Amino acid sequence: MSLKPLLLILGITAATVVTAQGPWRKDNRESGPTVYQSEGKENYEWTTWFNVDHPGGRGDYEQLEAIRFYYRARVCEKPRAIEARTTEWVSARDTGETVHADPTVGFWCLNEEQGPERNCSNYAVRFLCPKDISVNTQGTWGPWSDWSPCPAACGEVRVQLRYRNCQSHSMPCSGAKMEEKICNGPECPKTDCSLQCVVGKVNAECDACMCEEHILLGSVRGAGGLIAEGATILRNGKLLTLTDHNGHFRIPGVCPDGNTTLTVSLQGHVAQNIVVPYSSERTSVLSIQLKRIEKLHVLSKPDNKARRQGQTAAFCCKVAGTPQPDKYQWFHNDSLLERQTGSTLVLKDLHLEQTGEYYCRASGPSGAIKTKPATLKVLGRNEHSCNPKPQSHHIRLPHDCYQNSTDSLYYDVGKCPSNTCSGKLDNGIRCKDKVAYCCGVENMEKRQITCQGYQLPTMVVTECSCQKCVETKSIVHGRAIAADNGEPMRFGHIFMNGVRISRTGYKGTFSIQVSPDTERLVLTFVDNMQKFVNSTKVLPFNTKGGAVYHEIKLLRKKAPVTISSIETNTLELGEAEGQEAMVQIQIPPNSFYKENGEAFTGNVNASITFLDPRDISTAAAAQSDLNFVGSEGDTLPLRTYGMFSVDFRGEENNEPLNAGEVKVFLDSAQVKMSEHLNTMKLWSLNPDTGMWEEEGSLQVEKKRRGKREERTFLIGNMEIRERRLFNLDVPENRRCYVKVRAFRSDRFMTSEQVEGVVVSLINMEPTAGFSSNPRAWGRFDSVITGSNGACLPAFCDEQKADAYSAYVMANLGGEELEAVQSAPKLNPNLIGVPQPYLDKLNYRRTDHEDPRVKKTAFSINVAKPGPNAAEEGNGPVYQFEKLKDCEEAPFSAAHFRFSRVEGDRYDYNTVPFNEDDPMSWTEDYLSWWPKPMEYRACYVKVKITSPHEINVRSRNMGGTHPKTVGQLYGLRDTRSIRDMDQNTVSAVCLEFKCSGMLYDQERVDRTLVKVIPQGSCKRDLVNTMLQEYLVNHLPLAVNNDTNEFTMLAPLDPLGHNYGIYTVTDQDPRTAKEIALGRCFDGTSDGTSRVMKSNEGVALSFTCGDREVTRQNAFQSLQSSQGQTVTSVVRGEGKQNRRRQRANAPRSSRRRSTRNPTGKRAEAKN
Repeated sequence: MSLKPLLLILGITAATVVTAQGPWRKDNRESGPTVYQSEGKENYEWTTWFNVDHPGGRGDYEQLEAIRFYYRARVCEKPRAIEARTTEWVSARDTGETVHADPTVGFWCLNEEQGPERNCSNYAVRFLCPKDISVNTQGTWGPWSDWSPCPAACGEVRVQLRYRNCQSHSMPCSGAKMEEKICNGPECPKTDCSLQCVVGKVNAECDACMCEEHILLGSVRGAGGLIAEGATILRNGKLLTLTDHNGHFRIPGVCPDGNTTLTVSLQGHVAQNIVVPYSSERTSVLSIQLKRIEKLHVLSKPDNKARRQGQTAAFCCKVAGTPQPDKYQWFHNDSLLERQTGSTLVLKDLHLEQTGEYYCRASGPSGAIKTKPATLKVLGRNEHSCNPKPQSHHIRLPHDCYQNSTDSLYYDVGKCPSNTCSGKLDNGIRCKDKVAYCCGVENMEKRQITCQGYQLPTMVVTECSCQKCVETKSIVHGRAIAADNGEPMRFGHIFMNGVRISRTGYKGTFSIQVSPDTERLVLTFVDNMQKFVNSTKVLPFNTKGGAVYHEIKLLRKKAPVTISSIETNTLELGEAEGQEAMVQIQIPPNSFYKENGEAFTGNVNASITFLDPRDISTAAAAQSDLNFVGSEGDTLPLRTYGMFSVDFRGEENNEPLNAGEVKVFLDSAQVKMSEHLNTMKLWSLNPDTGMWEEEGSLQVEKKRRGKREERTFLIGNMEIRERRLFNLDVPENRRCYVKVRAFRSDRFMTSEQVEGVVVSLINMEPTAGFSSNPRAWGRFDSVITGSNGACLPAFCDEQKADAYSAYVMANLGGEELEAVQSAPKLNPNLIGVPQPYLDKLNYRRTDHEDPRVKKTAFSINVAKPGPNAAEEGNGPVYQFEKLKDCEEAPFSAAHFRFSRVEGDRYDYNTVPFNEDDPMSWTEDYLSWWPKPMEYRACYVKVKITSPHEINVRSRNMGGTHPKTVGQLYGLRDTRSIRDMDQNTVSAVCLEFKCSGMLYDQERVDRTLVKVIPQGSCKRDLVNTMLQEYLVNHLPLAVNNDTNEFTMLAPLDPLGHNYGIYTVTDQDPRTAKEIALGRCFDGTSDGTSRVMKSNEGVALSFTCGDREVTRQNAFQSLQSSQGQTVTSVVRGEGKQNRRRQRANAPRSSRRRSTRNPTGKRAEAKN
């Protein structure tokens, strides 16, 4: 072994330079290196200090090659010596750490050599280099040796070496001791190579040009600017090299001709093609930034279609991802269609057997994804596209229209199902039909219903046919509030696909119109005030149109703690009372980076907010919908063991920071199901798709905490880059569906089913057979009820009926619906599930043991139906493979039920219309809503002076339009609400039909509105501004009867000064909700849930104290034959006062102001 210059300088004086023989390694057991006297020290000088690495990862590497990459002109070709110190100016000798150095290689320190619980310091180095002087103070070199044989084979380029020795002992020799030159191998046998090189020569494989004297240097960074160690550099598919631990690479022989293309790839990132730019220099430098792979996701799915035999149908699927999918497959009824490999499927000359479901599967380097299926209905050439016979549909009549023939207050008016049908289509092949056709009303017949003392007109459907579909819009609206105390997120941003599309209001409200081709509505709520964690939500919406209300629960951001970037930091997550922390995050020193990839040094404000599944109250704040896409493209569920949101920022300038390899420790004692220990993974949320994507697996290790306690942890690594939300989850394959329906009342009639209800299911941690916390949850799902209810995904078990349990709740526009009671005795007929399956499911409403608890949810054991139990094969729990059976289950099949609490209001439309289903709108002059996408709600505020609460009716008839004059549009009955401070005063917000254009949009109708209080009442006052308006806008209705008030409804949206409240919206329920809020408040821009009897009043009546001699609408309903009415007072005090909106379409409960004792008042006859 020859003498080498000093490998590590530990100190230098004016007279000496420390040198050592051979490689030097320092630790606490070695003596210092041998000291040699420097020869010709005046010919050398030290460079500046360099620090290009930090001790994160495996250690600190200050390599000469890396230093030259960044500072090419500042280090000599052959450094004489190297000196190292820490960034705290501590000499390497004094640190007590094991280090290595070589002036021709550099300096390095390995973390694994430093002993337990210790890492390397952060070192800086400098080199001793010759001065640039012309005085001949150099030694003399001996002759060069012969060149070594060229090791190159045919067509290859290699390097030859030769050496020389310094013959002077008193003065050093200047220059290189070794030289190298490029050599070519022997000429290969001639082949037919057509490659022509503008620069360099063709290589032996005839697939690239080689430039012998050129060296390509490069640096590769991954997503978030983190070092990309182990990235592959390929040319024409052949591996050239890998990046080192600093993300650097060096490739000799690559031509800088502007044509050579290299491919850089790294696991989890998109492969990037880089063209080596033209250069005349001998060295070229590339800097490459890679992007994370974007998993495939569906942008639009195939549409449902109906065609006749012999026609053509086209289905299309649109899938995005980076890189894009390179393969498409189409399936018919789960069978692969051969030779169909494009994103569009065209089926010509259709046959009847081609009826069924079609979906596509796209795949590529970034994974696979399946679309939801579309239905194709192929009809015979002469077959009816729609069944001309209407379906049965019963509407409820007014209280004084009892029908002896049916022994009920219901009348069958019929309806046409809004199914897709085959209309008049052109021959174009399109993904989406130019005109959509649905089954609709062809003919209606006007009939007169006999009531007590009058005839009630109604329109009855007599024939259905294929019509153009009613154009509808899907709306999602709601409030974004804190999960802990309901504080609104004021003026927050709402993002979709990375683009801001809306903002929340002062009270956290928002409204989003959903694009017709939206497959999956994913919204991210971002708080400008930094109070709440950014929350990504997947919101179900009604594809048929209409509005769906969602309450967005947000986690409050945890207060940041200040940590040092140069120290190891451990943060504990999970604060369940009386329990150990669930998760630990360990951040090694020097792990923080700026977003541009530059290493960060300084203090960091770290905020990590943990969603603890051991607390069921956090379930509604869960991010996304806990789904991921499997390797075959199926959307699969996850079961969570905790989510955490990470926010790192520099203390000085608040700049966001990324972090390198961070360790995650999950306490295995918190994983109650042992089989989950081996399948636990770490996931990150894609905020654009709402899907969770795998970051890595967790391995079981034992760690000692303290001197005696040894615990088992699941340990994994992650990098905190552009994504900041992570999840500890296991895929779960024990899945089922639970059937739920929602109703307008607790009579549970099929015609009173409510669409647009958000039904949510919380999967609880397994209990029986497992030692677990019964309050812990594992998954949260929400779906929207349609015309046939909803099917909620849930975890289930076949072997143990009570292995999995779930809580189910329902919400409509902020109103919590009521579940069927389970105490004092189960009633299978009311619950909707027969015995003995009901006992197996252990149905319990939340007030089962404590009547003071709200009645708005129920719990069940999710018992998977047994294959040999016939009574379990008809719902309400369905096997995962039988989703279609669940969705299409008849009303007679078992299901769970929710109902709205019947309130003090009644609506009747001459032309029936279901406000939950915009497609049920019928084109008729007597339709209450003239336009299906523009709903105008009108209310008049009436003040009542009476010791009783009074029922008030509005009778709405055609006023000025020749087609409708004198004909009934509809009736509205509403019960007044007693003033909280005045016992003899109440008020009512009464809906009436707005004036305006009818459906043909040709002529205006001023609706003739009669406001009729029940009982012995006298009109006291008409708002002077309203009266003046009516006088000035003729014609003027006659008001001779002082027991009522008649007007031709104003065309203008007047406001609170007139006592008239008008709101237009794309959804009827939303329009009513806003108008009622203003009417209750008595203002034109405010809202209230408490009736303010003296504010913004249009009419005043005084009603007598005599007893009512006939039943009002609501008393009649409670006592009518064959009808069961359940009315429950939900709470006391403050809760009831907040819900004083008896006639609100979203909250129609009896008010405690009518009955402060909480007991039902008996009707007087």
